[in-house]
Amino acid sequence: MTDRQTAPETVEESRLTVALLAVAAVGWTAAMLWSARATITGRADAAMEVTSTAYALPGAVSADLVAGAAVALLTLTLISGRRQLGSTARFAVATGSGLVVGLLSALPIITINTAGTIYAVVGGTVAAAATIGGALAGLRIPRVVAAIASAAIGVFLIGFVLNLFQEPLLSAFGAGDTESSADAAQWFTYSQAALGGLVAGIVSYLMLRRARRGAGDAHDGASAPADGAPDRATDVRWPMYALAGAGPGLLLVIAEVLSRTAGSRVLELAGKVSDLELAVQQMLSSARLNNGLIVVFAGAFTAIVAVGRTLSPARDEDDAPAGESPAPAPSASKDPSVSKDPSASKDPSASKDEEDEPQSSSSSSETAYHSNS
Repeated sequence: MTDRQTAPETVEESRLTVALLAVAAVGWTAAMLWSARATITGRADAAMEVTSTAYALPGAVSADLVAGAAVALLTLTLISGRRQLGSTARFAVATGSGLVVGLLSALPIITINTAGTIYAVVGGTVAAAATIGGALAGLRIPRVVAAIASAAIGVFLIGFVLNLFQEPLLSAFGAGDTESSADAAQWFTYSQAALGGLVAGIVSYLMLRRARRGAGDAHDGASAPADGAPDRATDVRWPMYALAGAGPGLLLVIAEVLSRTAGSRVLELAGKVSDLELAVQQMLSSARLNNGLIVVFAGAFTAIVAVGRTLSPARDEDDAPAGESPAPAPSASKDPSVSKDPSASKDPSASKDEEDEPQSSSSSSETAYHSNS
């Protein structure tokens, strides 16, 4: 009776990888919150504070989603090194870790003005995002969660770099008058989303492939396939690659949903500043949702193509190399005591009777001859 094999995607990620991931996610979140606080407090009037808060809300929410998931994954990895957690305990620990991250993230926003309800709304939305991220880390797919968080940070960095060069890129897309500038901004958004999806698929694939190699090296006596194909014993199933590639886009969609629901009060107040600001908020909201959906499909497609290149079809007997001959068919009996001569299986007494039978016939013939004579 053999032990049931553990699914590869349920194996915990290495502590060093998760620790570095948590540091990067928390650092990115801290930078987003510091930037939001500095932008909000630097405005002269209340109207500008409201619009600045609305602009900063989606970025802070998406960053806290990743930070909550990364810190919760680190907590689970450290605990799992000492004892195994059940499903309920794992979910509770992950959700609690995300909640702690959310409460700490809400402090820089709430303390801007403790009397203003708008900042309490933003703080609550940020805390909810981190808690949801922690709960997602409680799923028993730690390697996939780590790949999603790593790819999400890669998408954030790509967006940050592209925004630094936004002006020359808009000029390259033909920005000029009002109509051409709108078209150029749309092309810039689509290009950023497509490139983000490409990065998400590649980073998630590399993370899962690196984890597969690490798990494969842990097997004593196990050797990698000669053709470079994935080891089926340690490699996650291909749908998990697609999920990891689509994960950053899904986080962006969740962040947008949270901004529209939990943070709806902030967006509503920003829209009341002016009709132009209302149109801008609606346009940005639609652009963020489209951006997330493009990252979902582009990331999943890129990850599937990447893992598909490493798969090799199963070899049939007809596809055996020309130098190899097929194995000989098994003989009916391999017992050397069994003779191939049918006469060897006959009874010895029956053989003696068969030898005496010709002699009796000859004697009878001679007696009949002499009688006739």
